[in-house]
Amino acid sequence: MTAVILCGGSGTRLFPISRELMPKQFVSLFGNESLFQKTLKRNAPLCDKTLIVCNAEHYFLALDQLDAINKKVDRVLIEPVGRNTAPAIALAAFALPKEETLLVAPSDHLIDDERLYGEAVTAAEEFAKEGYLVVFGVKPTYPETGYGYIEAQGSVVKAFKEKPNLAQAQELISKSETYWNGGLFCFSAGAYLDALAKHAPNLFAQCEAAFKAAKIDGATIRITPDQMSAIEAISVDYAVMEKTERIRVVLCAAKWSDMGSFESLYNELPKDDCGNVGEALYIDSKRNLVVGNSRQITAIDCEDMMIVDTIDALLVAKKGGGQKVREAVKALKARGGDLPKVHAIAHRPWGSYEVLDAGNRFKIKRIIVKPGKRLSLQKHAHRNEHWIVLNGAALVTIDDQTRQINANESTYIHAGCAHRLENAGKIDLVIIEAQVGDYLGEDDIVRIEDDFKRV
Repeated sequence: MTAVILCGGSGTRLFPISRELMPKQFVSLFGNESLFQKTLKRNAPLCDKTLIVCNAEHYFLALDQLDAINKKVDRVLIEPVGRNTAPAIALAAFALPKEETLLVAPSDHLIDDERLYGEAVTAAEEFAKEGYLVVFGVKPTYPETGYGYIEAQGSVVKAFKEKPNLAQAQELISKSETYWNGGLFCFSAGAYLDALAKHAPNLFAQCEAAFKAAKIDGATIRITPDQMSAIEAISVDYAVMEKTERIRVVLCAAKWSDMGSFESLYNELPKDDCGNVGEALYIDSKRNLVVGNSRQITAIDCEDMMIVDTIDALLVAKKGGGQKVREAVKALKARGGDLPKVHAIAHRPWGSYEVLDAGNRFKIKRIIVKPGKRLSLQKHAHRNEHWIVLNGAALVTIDDQTRQINANESTYIHAGCAHRLENAGKIDLVIIEAQVGDYLGEDDIVRIEDDFKRV
């Protein structure tokens, strides 16, 4: 059996902790491990092989986090753009023998009891061997409106109910054989592809064409941007699971959460005697969630509040409003800027950068390049850049000239010039970059050559 770990979500409902370039599955929300790392560890004893499906922007994050826990995967499938779960699973299925059983697991779920989880996987695998498509159900503990529900009779699925209102959710959980849709699946590659071809033939053809055009380099499969963009974006539930007759449900009795809201996060974290979560000064305050370590937070006469503080963004909401965070992210995107996409400290395949200050026509960054790494050979249309080396030695290419810039030295790059920054040394290279221009967005970039195969 192959564990297919889906890593492509953007986690918008956990903004500002989660951003497009550092989504919730790669954030260490519980101790020193991310949800992605916990998912890998949980499924490794149950499966012979592991295949991860991730966005191109997160590929290096996945590799770094694999190294941190000394885990290796058998294959990596890289999507240049996300197209939801049905295409992601289809592309993984095309990469495997038809008879191979797939255990499909999102990388952003929290499951506590590994023994009970293992029992559910064993039961699901037996159904999968009989040709069924299996969905994992979780017994609901409260009327959550952000989850999908499954009505069942034994192992037979009777109906799906997607994200009901509160009254509907209360009615659903009153029934003995109603489950939350756990978003975990088990089936053979062939059974899934056959069902996809039957119930979503256009999607099947799009995914098949994309896989045939993929660039395969050893264990790495890269779907081309044009082919991926041509695929319909749709969930596996809508495309297949709600249509197929060959479906079964197994109960996953382990404690489960998809970590899809700050209310979910609150439920999973330790609380003080007044039900408060997080480091803060609480005065006559109860049942609050406070996340943030960049400054002192004081809550006075607060009840059922969610306060999430990061260096560059602050979220304040009442409990029950967690599902609206996605609306806030949508509104921020409409305003423009990089806030929904990247943290003030952004991790990149070559190191990291931090925005220190920004204003009208300028932006100041601290850039750290790891030893032996280099940025892409690139150019910008709308900005000039000044580089000042603070630590280490920079190998700088500007058009057809390459030279070394040492600590306390600087250089200047005109808009339109091809340039590259490289750390050929053995210690971190640290520079200050001052950008000046009419447009300073991160998307003003043309990559000419890139070690990490980004576009």
